[in-house]
Amino acid sequence: MITPMRVFVLIFNARTENEGIHTVRIGDRNKILMFESEDDATRFALMLEAQDFPVPTVEALDAEEIKEFCDSADYDWEIVPENSNLVITPPELNVEETDWQPDAQQEDTDEESFRPNPADQAEPGLSDTELEKMRRKLEGLL
Repeated sequence: MITPMRVFVLIFNARTENEGIHTVRIGDRNKILMFESEDDATRFALMLEAQDFPVPTVEALDAEEIKEFCDSADYDWEIVPENSNLVITPPELNVEETDWQPDAQQEDTDEESFRPNPADQAEPGLSDTELEKMRRKLEGLL
């Protein structure tokens, strides 16, 4: 029997009818980041908060459930290895309109339990040097 892989994702308005999952927008695609480490997910959530994003909750979920959701929503996904050399910093811009609204009251619907949230957009054309500067600046906030 294969043990399900537990990953950590960022959820906005967790356990409400107005729940949304954090995605990174790259071009015209949305990508869900699945962190192997709860600490890494929490660190990323704090960086989002420092950039005036709504405060997300770190949730442990089964990676296969997230992958199935991504398939149904035509989203990409990426597993972020624990303590990886991959430098992930939140983009400086977020989309003006989300598929959910902070603190909004909504009626029950038959939609998926994960409400897609294109919560932020990648800044195209940033050099590695610019990305490194942003990463250091954000880490200095922690």
